[in-house]
Amino acid sequence: MLRRVPLATGGIAVNASALFELRPESPMNPSSSLSTESPAAPSVGPASWSLRLGTFAASFDLSQVPDDVIAGAKLCILDAIGIAFASNTFDFAARTAAGITDLAGSGEHVVIGRRERLPLRDAALLNGVLIHGLDYDDTHPGSVVHATASALPVVLAEGQRRGVTGARALAAYVLAVEADARIGLHAGGWWQKAGFHPTGVVGVFGAALAAGYLQGQSPAQLATGQGLALSMASGSMEFLDDGTWTKRLHPGWAASSGLTAASLALHGFESPRQAFEGRFGLFNTYLAGRWPGTDRDLFAGLGERWETASVAIKPYPVCHFNHACGDAALALQAEHGFTAAEVVSITARIHRNQMPVVCEPAAAKLCPQSDYDAKFSLPYFVAACLVRGRFGLQELEPASITDPNILALCAKVQCEHDEASAFPEYFSGQVEIQLRDGRCLERRERVNRGAAERPLSQQEIEDKFLANALLCVSSAQAQAVLLAVMNLEQADSLEPLCAALSLP
Repeated sequence: MLRRVPLATGGIAVNASALFELRPESPMNPSSSLSTESPAAPSVGPASWSLRLGTFAASFDLSQVPDDVIAGAKLCILDAIGIAFASNTFDFAARTAAGITDLAGSGEHVVIGRRERLPLRDAALLNGVLIHGLDYDDTHPGSVVHATASALPVVLAEGQRRGVTGARALAAYVLAVEADARIGLHAGGWWQKAGFHPTGVVGVFGAALAAGYLQGQSPAQLATGQGLALSMASGSMEFLDDGTWTKRLHPGWAASSGLTAASLALHGFESPRQAFEGRFGLFNTYLAGRWPGTDRDLFAGLGERWETASVAIKPYPVCHFNHACGDAALALQAEHGFTAAEVVSITARIHRNQMPVVCEPAAAKLCPQSDYDAKFSLPYFVAACLVRGRFGLQELEPASITDPNILALCAKVQCEHDEASAFPEYFSGQVEIQLRDGRCLERRERVNRGAAERPLSQQEIEDKFLANALLCVSSAQAQAVLLAVMNLEQADSLEPLCAALSLP
């Protein structure tokens, strides 16, 4: 039964067992003196994965993270910011900003590469779209989750609001990535086959965890945030059928929803106790009959095995499933010196579970209708690599998508299942190219470039950041961002970084 409890600001309905108390400000939660933690709140139970995750997060600290993992996390953040800068030179960024600003109005929170400032959740939404909008952002291979695209917007928004140190912001980012990776991995590669974009569905859980951590929440509150996130998890793969923009929205929506979930949890809103393993929890609802069940430990190795170290930074601005085949094709061209005009046929092989994303429907993949369509076409990607001898953002411009030479070669590409693929651990790829002179050239890339076992160097990542950032900002501003990110753990606050992110 609900009863009304009088407060100075008016009455609100609360559970009769909920006891609200005023506590002094703390460094963990500097902007709020009202704690809504309920000592008498119902326990989420010892079997709850949400509580296990919340318990781990509540006592987490950056000092627990190995130095190499911290270094990799900063490079992922740097890479994401560079991509967000570059996104502002594309039409979708202005249209997204216009729609969000029209609804939200102005605020105090920074938007990467833009002059306007927005309210907290709206800034997180737009930053998520900008980071993921070019599909050039990092991916955790085993889970196929673009964790940075939903984690970083939360860290920037909530971290700026709470005045946290750079070290605490970094810890929140790592927490989100670790949670997202494990939740994504637990699906065993079935998210996309079931029609769900992993980042859209999974990202909200890491976002809620990061936001709650920055607010200094208790284990029970953090667990409540996971239960709330369950009702906010979304992301359809329907965009694949017409190359439209909705995938760009998913990480930003996850970020803004995670912030909402965390705030509701902080203020005593109740949620399901078993967000992941429950009868209508995440896995039973989204992947009914397709997931391994509770015999697998979702959080095995948490705090010991760092999934953040496995995040792969992309060398190409297309779906990660395509990359290995493009690298293989370019390596064969460099080694044997043939031109696109000499190619009779190309067979590109990836795992059958990847094929619905980048190979099907076959006819549509041979003639992409938009830049986003092209990003998810393995035939187009391989053909453009061989015609242009490279693949960058310019290969996604209208002139490239309609280039008759690329489309002619694209028509000669067929996709097949690769029996030797290492998917989902790696995004393997193999190409077989038949030439007019009778030669048949083959090359396999078992480990995709950018993966943990074959990482891009720090210099390559910094070069990618600068190439992207300089499309939008001056060299001086780009260098200021690079310096702020690479020294983030020493920063007293996020203000220097946030100041360097917006346009003057």
